[in-house]
Amino acid sequence: MTDGSESGDVEHGENDGDRFDRLPATEAERNVAGRPTRQAVLEYWQDRFGVPPETFEDHTFWERGSGKIWVFYGDLPSPVHIEALGMTFLRTRQEHWKPTLEAVQRFGHHAEANVMHLSSEQARTFLAGDDQEIEWDGDWGYLIVTHDLAGEREPLGVGLYVHGELRSQVPKGRRREL
Repeated sequence: MTDGSESGDVEHGENDGDRFDRLPATEAERNVAGRPTRQAVLEYWQDRFGVPPETFEDHTFWERGSGKIWVFYGDLPSPVHIEALGMTFLRTRQEHWKPTLEAVQRFGHHAEANVMHLSSEQARTFLAGDDQEIEWDGDWGYLIVTHDLAGEREPLGVGLYVHGELRSQVPKGRRREL
């Protein structure tokens, strides 16, 4: 596994929506303005959700276009000119970074912070894409939303918590009435 030091970022200097470029390991290796680093992505998941960096030890992070971060189990030379690589993971070119539903469902069970656990009725409302008022004493912002399934805490998706309200971030095509 590489530490990202062979990043295509050093060679190419700009975002290109037609290729994947591996994230540089650190800021010192960054050549594309605004491109996040592997270190920053790992710190975000650890600081925001308590997910240990070693969770992603065998994964590489890639940017395609501007701020669309993908995670891939394994390694490839960078850049890569293909349509998809791994799964979408994080949106970074906005004020607050936002994990994707796929990332939360895949890695959210490692989270120890900013996890909101919902009752059955609350989970139904969340999965339908509806917002709901919920009292919670945790941080505002993007959260990992969970519910018990088969006796285990399972991540359902991403919620945005502001002003006492949980706003469902379940994409319209993935919403379900249960």
